[in-house]
Amino acid sequence: MSNVAGSDHTVRTTSGTVSAAMGPEGARVFRDIPFALPPNGDRRWQAPVEFERVDAIVEPLAEPVMCPQPQSQASGQNQGEDDYLGSEDCLYLDIYVPNGQKETVRWPVMVWVHGGSNLTGHKGTYDFARLAARQQVVVVVINYRLGPLGWFSHSALNGRDLDAPALANFGTLDIIEALRWTQRNISGFGGDVGNVTLFGESAGGRNVFSLLASPMADGLFHRAIAQSGHVRSVTRAQAHNAQRQYPRVSRGSWEVVEALGLDNDTVSAETLRGVSASALLKSYFELNDGHIQPAVIADGVVIPEVGLQAALAEPRYAKNIPVMAGTNRDEITLWIGLNRYFIDVSFPFSKLFPAKLRVKDPALYEFWADMRSRGWKLSAVDVPLSAMQAAGYEDLYAYRYDWDEQADNYLVPFSTILGATHASEIAFIMGAPMFGEIGDYMYPDSDSAQRMTEVMMSAWGSFAREGAPRLPNKIDWPRYEASQPAFMTLDSGDALALSGDVPTLATLLDRVSSSQVVSELERCLLVWELLTAVGTPDYDAYATWESGRCAAIDAPQEQRVIREALEAEYGSVYYPE
Repeated sequence: MSNVAGSDHTVRTTSGTVSAAMGPEGARVFRDIPFALPPNGDRRWQAPVEFERVDAIVEPLAEPVMCPQPQSQASGQNQGEDDYLGSEDCLYLDIYVPNGQKETVRWPVMVWVHGGSNLTGHKGTYDFARLAARQQVVVVVINYRLGPLGWFSHSALNGRDLDAPALANFGTLDIIEALRWTQRNISGFGGDVGNVTLFGESAGGRNVFSLLASPMADGLFHRAIAQSGHVRSVTRAQAHNAQRQYPRVSRGSWEVVEALGLDNDTVSAETLRGVSASALLKSYFELNDGHIQPAVIADGVVIPEVGLQAALAEPRYAKNIPVMAGTNRDEITLWIGLNRYFIDVSFPFSKLFPAKLRVKDPALYEFWADMRSRGWKLSAVDVPLSAMQAAGYEDLYAYRYDWDEQADNYLVPFSTILGATHASEIAFIMGAPMFGEIGDYMYPDSDSAQRMTEVMMSAWGSFAREGAPRLPNKIDWPRYEASQPAFMTLDSGDALALSGDVPTLATLLDRVSSSQVVSELERCLLVWELLTAVGTPDYDAYATWESGRCAAIDAPQEQRVIREALEAEYGSVYYPE
């Protein structure tokens, strides 16, 4: 157990003594605290090992700490000579603490799991100082292993018989270890070890669902919030994908080892652990994209063999804690809003100035975004919450984030192109901009944005304190009921209200079937994405949809044709390149 050493700006932990810097609104920020030994060398593809150096002095590091990953917006670095960033010595966390000490009443604790498809991202992207200060909560922000270092199942590591349960979800284990560190140490920061909320967005949301299903996480957290996650998982055999047995799986470990130039039948664990992280990532990310990437893996140890979605429905795995899940109304615009298939890019002044973005076909764009985003919600909210209700959970809450009053300008109509896009709600939970250079447009200095910040912070903070989300205007937020699903529309003004607008997947497919705004090819591509892109894919349903209407259209191949055509014409699919 840690204790305060000297003042509320210095805390003694099992990882050493840490000191705070002052953050916005008086919050104290403790950065770059190691919670596990570096998972490199012999510790690669092993469970994390507790970092324990009580007498050490922990100093913030000079550069952002991130696990090995490719350059991307999620890493905060998408320019430079190095294609891959980060170090295997990356298992660190940051802590945001309200100003002042709690002598008798402890603060609720919130542990944030970042997104990035379990391939990219790091703790340094986020600043939860304002949430900590305004809601009087302690916020812990963690790193965890990513990509092939975080989720990997291979016979050289797990034994030739992949039917025998063995570890495969190393990134998930890192999150569990961070929660264990929190249990050992957070009281020294004024946190309540008996009131820990696990929350995360996108892949972080999926990881929240993973820990809800994992028997290894029992007792480590007491509430959970999954933002834009889903519950897809793969089997050990799919994660290995020997001889490319599963054509819809991309980047299985067998393929990665083959790309490294090694023999899958004879390669040893020692050899694999000796491969450099950059070589491993290069072999992983340069493989052709398929449909599923192996994260999360039903390894029978961390994730039950029945798979993530099924495990959430089984009472024996149920945590029986309050859970909130939601998505954003325009999830998919983060991708199609920069895709040249949908967006026209021009330079009205010159290429020395920013580009002007315009939606080519507004009706097509709006329909595509609506269908895909509604499909995402079914997979991220209604499917998992219904499963958990079947397992005995009672305190379940659903939401959809709808705020879209961004600061438009002549060049980019942000409210039209992005709207309530994927990850845009995070800025309002933090009370600070995200999205890099466009952050001030997406999170403007306006009365509406400030009201929305109050809505989001109030809901998240009250959920952490009480296990139920509360809203500033006292609107009742009822528990989720699978038989009559409803959700809270998180928006400003009168739009902040309960909604029962939850069309089923069959209804969405019917809308696609009768739509006049899509071509027949686009119709089938949209059906394919609704059935396979988020959640548990159903390839058979695509082949048989409307008596085989799309059976002759190889959707992945058609997607590749479109992608190659855009690359040939513009140099890339997405703007900017």
